Amino acid sequence: MGATDLTMLAKALAIGLGSIGPGIGIGMIGAKAMESIGRNPESSKVLFVPMLLMAAFAEAVAIYALVIAFSIK
Repeated sequence: MGATDLTMLAKALAIGLGSIGPGIGIGMIGAKAMESIGRNPESSKVLFVPMLLMAAFAEAVAIYALVIAFSIK
């Protein structure tokens, strides 16, 4: 295993492991929002913006992992 192979493995692990948490988080955000809307349909307008904000914050963590993966040399 050469240095380039280890570098590619490090990049793959950085983006792979760095995207697991945001993926689970976005899934939970969507599930809880749909559950809340199912219980109270009038709340959909109130929940939409906070749901999008939380999904954007979770997605930012995945983007940080991507930046770290690109910065590995």
